[in-house]
Amino acid sequence: MAQQFPCQQCGADLEFSPGAQAQKCPYCGHENAIPQSEEDIRELDFDKFLAEMEESEEVTEQVVARCEGCGAESSMDPNITSDDCPFCGSPMVAKGGSNKQIKPKSLLPFAVTRDEATKSFVDWIQSLWFAPNKLKEYTKNHQGLNGMYVPYWTYDSDTTSYYTGQRGEHYYVTETYTTQENGQTVTKTRQVRKTRWYPCRGVVWNTFDDVLVLASDSLPTKYIEALEPWDLENLVPYGDEYLAGFRTESYQLGLGPGFHKAQDIMDDDIRRSVRYDIGGDEQRISSVKSQYDNVTFKHILLPVWISAYRYQEQVYRFLINARTGEVQGERPYSWIKITLAVIAGLAVVGVIAALVANK
Repeated sequence: MAQQFPCQQCGADLEFSPGAQAQKCPYCGHENAIPQSEEDIRELDFDKFLAEMEESEEVTEQVVARCEGCGAESSMDPNITSDDCPFCGSPMVAKGGSNKQIKPKSLLPFAVTRDEATKSFVDWIQSLWFAPNKLKEYTKNHQGLNGMYVPYWTYDSDTTSYYTGQRGEHYYVTETYTTQENGQTVTKTRQVRKTRWYPCRGVVWNTFDDVLVLASDSLPTKYIEALEPWDLENLVPYGDEYLAGFRTESYQLGLGPGFHKAQDIMDDDIRRSVRYDIGGDEQRISSVKSQYDNVTFKHILLPVWISAYRYQEQVYRFLINARTGEVQGERPYSWIKITLAVIAGLAVVGVIAALVANK
């Protein structure tokens, strides 16, 4: 759970003020500047950490709440034992006991304010074509945005990849063929492309920095990935001050499985390197075996505004990158509007066809 910070003037809990590098009292407006840490954001040794994780100082016991609907686990405000899930709107209840979590090392603070996020949500809903009218009316007074820090892993690695494959080189041959021209059979020639294939093998080296892997299963991957890119160069060392007034999701994808996903991401770049190394006009890759060295990682938190709104018993998620303002979301459709639009379109086509036929 995030630490509470009482206001020095009125005693209320301070909240982090997006974009201000300060905490602000929601009642009297008093601000408390957040001390800027001089600490470097360290990468942790992946293999060493896995071997010593149980005894590591980087692991902490954490009490979380679990959603009865989607299974998401996130922090709750102190003294609150139940709430609505920010990911799907279902009830959340505090779990008994606690679980071990790797401490986050850094984060990107919120930069987009709640008012800015709410306006983006309403503007997005109002701009949707074929959205039900009731949905637009419902969202005009919608206040269900939640500021959430979403867990991610980043991985660094040097890779050595041994490959086998084939290099294809194009060449052209002259081909004779017959065709009909003006009722006569004529003979012509044309150039036909062929490919010679040569076996090859080799080694390529790559260096990867901050391969980003989502550690949450609670958000639709298609939309959360569309919020990228993130300005990871502006990460700051973790501090409870930044979490005040927001919620934090616990990671569901562990450190080891997260690296497997990172390897899949790296594999795309490795194969591009292999194709470049094979050269020629075409390439076939038969096998690639990669060795991963000097693997390090960070557990980081990235800020997202989330709205889980319900329409006709269906849950839809709306997301905002709280650094850039990038908007992504799920939406319902009005099939009545779509049907009427199709009928109107067919009617217009029919009128145009009739006018053309009468000319």
